[in-house]
Amino acid sequence: MLALAVAGAPVALAAMGFTGTGIAAASIAAKMMSAAAIANGGGVAAGSLVATLQSAGVLGLSTSTNAILGAAGAAVGALL
Repeated sequence: MLALAVAGAPVALAAMGFTGTGIAAASIAAKMMSAAAIANGGGVAAGSLVATLQSAGVLGLSTSTNAILGAAGAAVGALL
């Protein structure tokens, strides 16, 4: 479960359209970005959910995020 949680996050981000080269056209990420920009008066705010997910899509997940995902995956695995 631990490996699945850590390895699955980048796959899920890419599937949503948060890619290493930017947000993919006509994707869930593009729709999220559009909604965020409209709500924010034309731009996506730094630190917003869309900005954070795009950063993770480009740079990958930080060590602390991987640790959190791993702990969550281990907890879920222990319950099953």
